[in-house]
Amino acid sequence: MSEFIKLFANNLTNWVEAQKTFLDSAKSIEQELEGADRLELILATRAAFAHMIKTIEAFDKWLQDPFIIGHMPREMLVDIQHNVWDILKKLLELDIKHTSEFRDMLLKLAESGKLNPILFAPREETRREDRFHISY
Repeated sequence: MSEFIKLFANNLTNWVEAQKTFLDSAKSIEQELEGADRLELILATRAAFAHMIKTIEAFDKWLQDPFIIGHMPREMLVDIQHNVWDILKKLLELDIKHTSEFRDMLLKLAESGKLNPILFAPREETRREDRFHISY
């Protein structure tokens, strides 16, 4: 077995162990978040987003590597594709639900004059997708 393969396999093991450690931490913190205040919930969600982005970017690079995809069997690719599409659909459903609920709540607050004037300063109208432009 070549040194390259040994080193490569060792790097994969290190990645898996780091992911397991993060998963264990997330599971233990999840219980603590039941009674969390708003700031703790925001920070926990943003930490999850940061790790998800890191993982997605690494997975995307993984699937661009000729060495990886040249050796990966179709069955593994099918499994990845199915799981990624399930995650995508769940994320889109969450985004649609959350954005719609927030929009409705915001309109009710505005109608009843309960928007916090310190937090709400009229500005140029922007749409959510303009702030977070996504190209397909």
